[in-house]
Amino acid sequence: MDADADADADADRADVARQIGREPRAFRRVVVRCPFGRPAVTEQSPYDLHGEPFPTTYYVTCRHLVAAISRLEAAGGVERWTAAAHDDAELAASLAAAHEESRVIRRRLADGETGSDGGASLDLGVGGAGRGSGSLKCLHAHAGFALAQPGYELGRRIVAELEPLWPDHCCLDPSG
Repeated sequence: MDADADADADADRADVARQIGREPRAFRRVVVRCPFGRPAVTEQSPYDLHGEPFPTTYYVTCRHLVAAISRLEAAGGVERWTAAAHDDAELAASLAAAHEESRVIRRRLADGETGSDGGASLDLGVGGAGRGSGSLKCLHAHAGFALAQPGYELGRRIVAELEPLWPDHCCLDPSG
């Protein structure tokens, strides 16, 4: 990595820390930016610096998106989308494919590391879901995955409910 790339990565890490109110764990890079050029979704390593599992590969950091997804969850979104994925064959297939893609991505990112869990968490799907998990658990993880990996239909539909997707000003601006 060159000096400019290091500076960009440091600036991104600082922005993410401001967005989430703490230093990010297992931060690798920004994979989706908001229209204002700031981090919106980050890619996380499967393990933090201490070898502890980090189950969410794509982490939503934009405060606007986090709040919008939280509102969706509070309105029964997890249960509604879990039922939709159970009842709709297209959404069920989309979810299964995303879980498998998540496992592939996690193994690639781990690059042979197995962490304190001996590699068990590398077998997790979107948002840390285990095999055969019937519940979506966390819409933030599914929205982040959909934004980072276009083509995930269930996640795309979840994201489509976040209107407006982006705010009219950056969450890191002093007025944000």
